[in-house]
Amino acid sequence: MTDASPGLLVSLRGFAATGVALLRTRVGLLKVEALEEVGRVRGMLLWGIAAVLLGVAGMVFLALFLTVLFWDSHRLLALGVFAALFIAAASVAVAAVLRLARQGSQLFAASLAELRQDEAALRAVQTQDGPP
Repeated sequence: MTDASPGLLVSLRGFAATGVALLRTRVGLLKVEALEEVGRVRGMLLWGIAAVLLGVAGMVFLALFLTVLFWDSHRLLALGVFAALFIAAASVAVAAVLRLARQGSQLFAASLAELRQDEAALRAVQTQDGPP
């Protein structure tokens, strides 16, 4: 009986070491995924701001150019058309933002999948080693 105890302790220590190593690997994966998501969101934000600012500036200059071009003949029509275009473009942008907001993020999806695989593997081992 005394020989079984040291073997059991060694097995428990090995199991604990394996569990800690597995946990450390999974936490590392979570960290990598979080950093990737932060970089992706930061890039999207910067490029989105640039696109909005440049697009607005371009549209304003185009609207001014065409309004001045038609100043003598159809200035109210030109202003009305550009107002309608800007409102339509804003509506499309709002719809795109709402679609992206509903879509959600895939943050930690790979980590959760790995944890599900780990759980399934542990359950399979448990059913094999369990009592009959």
